[in-house]
Amino acid sequence: MRTCDNASCFYALARYRLTLSAERARALSEVFSEHGTLSGRVDAYRARAGQLEMASAIATAIEDQSCLIAEAGTGTGKTFAYLVPALMWGGKVIISTGTKTLQDQLFRRDLPTVRTALSVPVTIALLKGRANYVCQHHLERTEEQGRLASREEARQLRAIVRFAKSTRSGDRAELSAVPENAAIWTHVTSTRENCLGVECKHYRECFVMQARRQAQEADVVVVNHHLFLADLSLREEGVSDLLPAANTVIFDEAHQLPDVATLFFGQTVSTGQILELARDSQAEGLAHARDALDWPAACGRIEKAARDMRLVFAQDSLRQNAAQLDADNALYPAIEAAASNIEALAEQLQASAERAAELEQCWQRATQLAQRLRAWVNAGDGDEIIRWVEAFSHSLQLHRTPLSVAEPFTRAREGQLRAWIFTSATLAVKSDFSHFSNQLGLGDAVARAWPSPFDYENQALLYVPTELPDPATQGYTEAVVRASLPVLRAAGGRAFLLCTTLRAVRSAAEMLRSWLEAEQLDFPLLVQGEASRSDLLERFRLAGNAILVGSQSFWEGVDVRGQALSLVIIDKLPFAPPDDPVLAARLDALVRQGRNPFMDYQVPAAVIALKQGAGRLIRDESDRGVLMLCDPRLLTKPYGRRIWQSLPPFRRTRELDEVTRFFDAA
Repeated sequence: MRTCDNASCFYALARYRLTLSAERARALSEVFSEHGTLSGRVDAYRARAGQLEMASAIATAIEDQSCLIAEAGTGTGKTFAYLVPALMWGGKVIISTGTKTLQDQLFRRDLPTVRTALSVPVTIALLKGRANYVCQHHLERTEEQGRLASREEARQLRAIVRFAKSTRSGDRAELSAVPENAAIWTHVTSTRENCLGVECKHYRECFVMQARRQAQEADVVVVNHHLFLADLSLREEGVSDLLPAANTVIFDEAHQLPDVATLFFGQTVSTGQILELARDSQAEGLAHARDALDWPAACGRIEKAARDMRLVFAQDSLRQNAAQLDADNALYPAIEAAASNIEALAEQLQASAERAAELEQCWQRATQLAQRLRAWVNAGDGDEIIRWVEAFSHSLQLHRTPLSVAEPFTRAREGQLRAWIFTSATLAVKSDFSHFSNQLGLGDAVARAWPSPFDYENQALLYVPTELPDPATQGYTEAVVRASLPVLRAAGGRAFLLCTTLRAVRSAAEMLRSWLEAEQLDFPLLVQGEASRSDLLERFRLAGNAILVGSQSFWEGVDVRGQALSLVIIDKLPFAPPDDPVLAARLDALVRQGRNPFMDYQVPAAVIALKQGAGRLIRDESDRGVLMLCDPRLLTKPYGRRIWQSLPPFRRTRELDEVTRFFDAA
């Protein structure tokens, strides 16, 4: 590990002197040196040259109000590397994260630590999307109506009522008694569509409004990518209220941005929105204009139309490009029926709108929803927008997605000079940042990478087993599990088995359960879907010898340090399914440009995803472990070399005996 004392830290910054003032360089070296400002505040602090260099590059970007892409390998200390210059010189700072977990960690632990260490008088605020805050209006209405699906929901409602009376923030994450995914939350939180705004009698004490006011007044605001991009996309409509005040914007876990941006620069209409409109309109109509309409009948017709839209598709799950639908497909008349019924309801709501703000708001929602349904049908299929359908077990979504988010993201960045920092452990493919930068239109950015300080040669082993079939072969998952069994035994459990599909998760879990029973091995088996992610991770840490089988949810944002996780098994290279409508359209566009879509898009995307999965293994300088990559294409295909060379520099083997010796030496 590269470390530095006070003097060497200062001289390590010599290369940056042309762009970073000597005074600021000296200040940074003092903060990050072995006996500097942070060392007395952070447990087991160690100075890292890479961390200091990264902080200097970020300070330069802040000073120049420029754009920086910064990849920092695990253990570099990127959080402090951006927090220190942000708090010292960043002005009004927005920090956006990919997960609520990191958002809470920054606000509750890292930011207070750095603020105290630097003794800077900055104010901080945490801002989440409105669905994270209890809405007093909807809570009151739900309590009055009392129509809930079960006794459990009634119990949860009572807990939320008590919580709303005592909480200062209204953040539902503070109420552990009600699970985060409980259905009751949809009844007691608001959406942008059904919020009454200033017309609400609870507006002054509204938790969402309080959080936004605090964010407006704070020096540093911690948000997540979904909220930031929602604000960014609203800026196109002239109603953004968060971004204009910022001098510095920092994206942590920035590798997630292109996918999140795709959601927010497109438009989605769902049967869930239609059902919510019907539910709210019936409740408000009966409460304020009972004599105006047979509300249950009118809203019942809308609910039926929404269900008919979903029933067009027999599959439990489906993603299909609209261009593949026949002109006489039953979806189009189903959408027409839904739009017509919503328009009829909108007329009645308009006639009654003067009776209550709630009815006026339902009228506006109905009008907008009918317009969006018709817009989806009439939009046609162009080169820049992809129309597609996504079916779930009980709902249907109609999407209009931009082929590229580079142009709208670039437009959103224009207008006010500020620093833009994009950082993650996984942004480059073998030191090439073009895949990430092209997706977001960051051609003006400086791109830098700092490798992990960990000693991967001695701490970790990359194992690619022999004689595994091609991943397209029937029974591939079974072959992966069979190859994994002796490694799991040698590791004593303590493993993640990461799969690329939920079907593989279920199949692998069944085989492992049978094996554990037959061999009478006391390795707890934890499977995605059998409990919440946080619960599974907590049980995994406490067990010390568990096997966790999961898919996308566990590939990133998971930090298990120590011996509890000593083996990460990845079933196959994480190529996105080529039948995904958005991906397929983007690949077609690359073909039309004369490019190779597989090498230019699919391989880089798979590398970034694989680096995230591999990054679960070594989280600390004392960790040891084996990364088992089961996909033979890593060694048999020409692109395989590019992939494994993008991974940390593990010692490599194909011999099971060497893996066993590695674990025996622990």
